[in-house]
Amino acid sequence: MKIDTNFSMDGINEDLFFLSNGHISPVFYSVLARSGYFDVKELASFRKINSRLQGHPTTHENLPGIRIASGSLGQGLSVAIGAALTKKYNKDNRTIYSLHGDGELQEGQIWEAVMFAAHNKVDNLIATVDVNGQQIDGPLSKVLSLDSLEDKFRAFHWTVLHMDGHDMENIVTTLDKAKSLTGQGKPICILMKTEMGKGVDFMEGSHEWHGIAPNDEQLTKALGQLEETLGDY
Repeated sequence: MKIDTNFSMDGINEDLFFLSNGHISPVFYSVLARSGYFDVKELASFRKINSRLQGHPTTHENLPGIRIASGSLGQGLSVAIGAALTKKYNKDNRTIYSLHGDGELQEGQIWEAVMFAAHNKVDNLIATVDVNGQQIDGPLSKVLSLDSLEDKFRAFHWTVLHMDGHDMENIVTTLDKAKSLTGQGKPICILMKTEMGKGVDFMEGSHEWHGIAPNDEQLTKALGQLEETLGDY
């Protein structure tokens, strides 16, 4: 992405990213800090009183890099479409990116936005869906099945790509391909397959750790396992 760490809300001549599934805020904050938006040391204030780094990103904290509050799932795609259309109207040839959870796609607003984007040929938009099959109440298949997301997005006239969310080389290759497909009259959806808790034997594939922090003993075990599985990453 082409970004400017001298942050402004309008983002003129920048690629913009919107985090719709805001509950993964620790990852977002970490990326923003390491990209130069604010000091990495501030990450230690996560969810503390008077911290700018709360459980869901918010705009009233004036945190550089945050353009929308994302506590309510299902709204991020609508905002991303609005930003993408603004770029088009202003002849600002940059790309809009958004990230969503698969459980979030149970929200009706998502499908209104999907339909709107295709009808209006919002082809400077790349929306990625984290397809892990889990949500806070359990597996999607038991809570509210989404069946084939590929079939759904294709039926709404989106271009659909697949990506392995645990393979960095594949992530980069897929994003490059998605970027090459912009400007062709269709919005782009990347279905990113992941496993919740990947690499930690007592977390992997379970929804039960959705919003629970490990204790000290569990943390030590998890970090030890991740050190083995992540290698150079």
